[in-house]
Amino acid sequence: MSYSAFQNDENEINELINAYQNMKNGKSHYFLDEDSFEKIIQYYDEKENLKEAFTAVEIGLEQFPYSSQLMIKKADILVATQKYEEALAIIEHAELYDKNDIDIYTLKIEIFLAMERQEEANEIFISALAQLTGEDRVEFLFELADVFDDFEEFEKVFDCLKIIVEENPTNDEALYKICFWTDFTGRFEESIQIHNAIIDEHPYNEIAWFNLAAAYQGLKLYEKAVDAYQYAVVINEKFDYAYRNMGDAYLRLRKYKEAIEVLEKVSELSMPEDVIFEAIGHCHQRLGNNTQARSFYKKASHLNPEDSKLYYKIAVTYMADSQWQNAINFLESALSIHNYSVEYNLAIGECKMQLLQYKDACFFFNKIVSKRSKNVQGWEALIRCLFKAELYNDAYTQCEVALKHLGAKPILLYYSSAVLYALGKTKQSLHFLETALIANLKQLKRMLELSPEMIRNPLFIDLIGNYKKTNPKKKK
Repeated sequence: MSYSAFQNDENEINELINAYQNMKNGKSHYFLDEDSFEKIIQYYDEKENLKEAFTAVEIGLEQFPYSSQLMIKKADILVATQKYEEALAIIEHAELYDKNDIDIYTLKIEIFLAMERQEEANEIFISALAQLTGEDRVEFLFELADVFDDFEEFEKVFDCLKIIVEENPTNDEALYKICFWTDFTGRFEESIQIHNAIIDEHPYNEIAWFNLAAAYQGLKLYEKAVDAYQYAVVINEKFDYAYRNMGDAYLRLRKYKEAIEVLEKVSELSMPEDVIFEAIGHCHQRLGNNTQARSFYKKASHLNPEDSKLYYKIAVTYMADSQWQNAINFLESALSIHNYSVEYNLAIGECKMQLLQYKDACFFFNKIVSKRSKNVQGWEALIRCLFKAELYNDAYTQCEVALKHLGAKPILLYYSSAVLYALGKTKQSLHFLETALIANLKQLKRMLELSPEMIRNPLFIDLIGNYKKTNPKKKK
C-alpha cells in the first residue's frame, strides 16, 4: 500500500469514528451503512477496546437487525469475553440468514472447543468440509488451523494444512506452514508421503522438494535430505533456506567441505549472520584449518559481541596451535561475560599452566571448585596444577578435600597415589593405587601422564602387572 493510500484509509476511519461518536452522543443524525459499522467495530477490536466494539455492534444491529455480518461480529466479541452460550445463540441466529459464511463455521467450532464439546466441534468441521468448495474451503481451513493452534490442538492444525496441500498442491502459504507443523508434530513419514505425491504431479515445485528434504532431515536420513535439497536449489538457485538446511545435513554427515560450500552460498544470498559464520568456522576447525576457523569465528563475534561462546571457540583454535597468550586474551573476553563458566575457567587455567604460570592457573581452577564443589574436572585440574608446580603437600590437601566432596572417584584415587609417591610415602601410594585399579583400570594412564616415573618403580610395576593378570577382562 502506498503512503497516500494509507493516509486516505486513515482519514476515512477517523471520519467514521467521529461520525459514530456524534451519532452515539445524539449530536448528529448522520447515517452509517452496514459496511461502516463493520469498519468501526474492527477499529475498536484492533485497539483492544472490546467494550466500545460491543457498543458499536449493538447500535449497528439496532439499525440492521438482519445483518449476519454484524451478528458474527457480536458473537466474536462475546467469545473474546468468554460468554460462550450467548455467542452460540447469536451464531445460530446468524446462520438462519447466511448458513454458508465460513466465519459461522469457524466461530461455532471455536465456541465448542472452548466449552470442551469436542464431538460437536468435530461434527461442524466435517459438515463444513462437505459443503465448502474452492477458495472458501481453503480460507476456512486456514482460519480453523489458527483456531486449533490457539487451543493447542496441534495435530488438527497439521490435518487442516494437509487437506489444503493435497487439494491445492501449489498453495505456497500452506506448503510453508506444513513444513513447520511437520517438525512440530513429528509427522515426518506422513509429510514424506504428501510431498512425494505433490512432486509426482509438480516436479518443479521447489517448496515441495524443500519440505520433503526437511522431513527426511527430521528422521535423520541426511543423505536423502541432501538429495532433495539439491533438487530444490536446482529449481531455485537462490533458495537460501535450502542451502542453510543442506549445510546442517552435511554437518550431521561430517562432510565438512561440502557444508562449507553450501553455507558460503547462504552468506552470498542473505545478510551476514553470526550463526552461519560460526557454522563455517566449526567446519574449518573439524578439518584442522584453525586459521580459517578463527577468521569465521571472529566474523561471527563481530556480529554478536555478547556471545561468550564465540570468544571461547576462537581461544580453542589458538590453543590447538599452542598460541597460549592469544588464547588467554579471548578467554578473558569470554569470562567478562560469563565469569563462572567451568569451561572457560578450565581453558584459561590450562593456558596459564602451559606458560608455567601455576599460581594464576590455580586461581582459575580454585574458582571452579569453590563455586561447584562437585565438579570433578575442576578438582582434577587444580590437583594437577599444584603437582606440576611441585607443591605436593598442597596437592595432597586438595586430594583429601576433593575425596570428601566427591567420594572415591577413580581419578582422585590415582592422583592421590601420584602425590603420595612424590612425597615419598610409597606404602600409602601403593594402597591408593590398588584401590584405584579395582575401581577403574582405564584411568591408570592419567596417573602415569601426571607422574611417569612411577612406572619405573618395581613395586608399582609388580602391582599393576599382577592386577592385570588376575583381572584380564578389565584390560579392554
